Amino acid sequence: MISSRIRRLSLTRFRNYRAATFETHSEMVVLVGPNGAGKTNCLEAVSLLSPGRGLRRATREDIADNTDDGSWAVSAEVQGALGLATLGTGIDAPNDEAAPSARRYRIDREPVASAAAFGDHLRMVWLTPSMDGLFAGAASERRRFLDRLVLAIDNDHSGRVAALERSLRSRNRLLEMRNYDDLWCSAVERETAELAVAVAAMRAQTVTRLSAALEARGGASSFPSARIGIGGWMENALLTEPATTVEDRYREILRASRARDAAAGRTLDGPHLIDLEVIYAPKNMPAKDASTGEQKALLIGLVLAHAGLVAEMTGITPLLLLDEVVAHLDPDRRSALFGELKGLGAQVWMSGADPAAFANVGAGSEIFDVDSGRIARRAPASL
Repeated sequence: MISSRIRRLSLTRFRNYRAATFETHSEMVVLVGPNGAGKTNCLEAVSLLSPGRGLRRATREDIADNTDDGSWAVSAEVQGALGLATLGTGIDAPNDEAAPSARRYRIDREPVASAAAFGDHLRMVWLTPSMDGLFAGAASERRRFLDRLVLAIDNDHSGRVAALERSLRSRNRLLEMRNYDDLWCSAVERETAELAVAVAAMRAQTVTRLSAALEARGGASSFPSARIGIGGWMENALLTEPATTVEDRYREILRASRARDAAAGRTLDGPHLIDLEVIYAPKNMPAKDASTGEQKALLIGLVLAHAGLVAEMTGITPLLLLDEVVAHLDPDRRSALFGELKGLGAQVWMSGADPAAFANVGAGSEIFDVDSGRIARRAPASL
């Protein structure tokens, strides 16, 4: 099994970091410092070295430090699936203010088309405070969470999701026309059905495998287990029927529902509307009805199980980014979390405001003080 590891990280004009570079040599990397110091910014920078838009889903304009020309850069020396490599991303200073620069991606200083190429080197899984309300929030948030789980396994998943969204928008615009061309609409629906089945198939496969992993964990973990499923006919049909059959069925649904969808101004059936269903297994109740503490523990258990699944399905142990994950855990749960993280064999980056919360993180860890965009390694005895 190959582990994803970052050996050296450099940030330039990234949020509150004018320029910062530091090296890591251990499996457990802990960032401590007051609120607003830049801990989450650092984790976000790491997350941008994976497919997708990072843990904040920020726009490129949000990331720059706003004191210069809008340029920013993140670079890391990594030990990954293809050995040592240097991954980099950022925005160059624009030549024309009216035409802002596009985000660039490089591997060993050579340009690549997108962040999807980073997935050949690193896999990542993360947990942030913004995910704490996942189970009680909107279905769209759980879809996004599910797609992030899939993306850690399949580098191309976000591209397919984006293509499906574009195809659905094209169909919606076409249906707004009073006298649209039937052949043109059929062609768009054929593309939509192909993309929808591809997206749904990977979601279904990931949920099925993750469900089995959660069941296998059972009582072996200190974090509660969950039963998960997808509330979508297409995803469930793909578990037993050929993809071509499901694709044909969806294409007929789209054709039959043109008038209804035109009146609604959107497509009312498809994988863009599904929900991730989560049951809190110890009490056999919907996760949304569990207490705040139970939901937090359940989410941690889900992420730990997913990290193991990523390693199993890709052969690459993912890097974990855990932002403020121990803030509301009691001492016993913290110790249990640290133990399970070490058992994964992954490099783990954690952040927190209270250094005492990491007192039991154990040997093989590095503590970094973060303050006003500066990062400095803390001597082990000072923790």
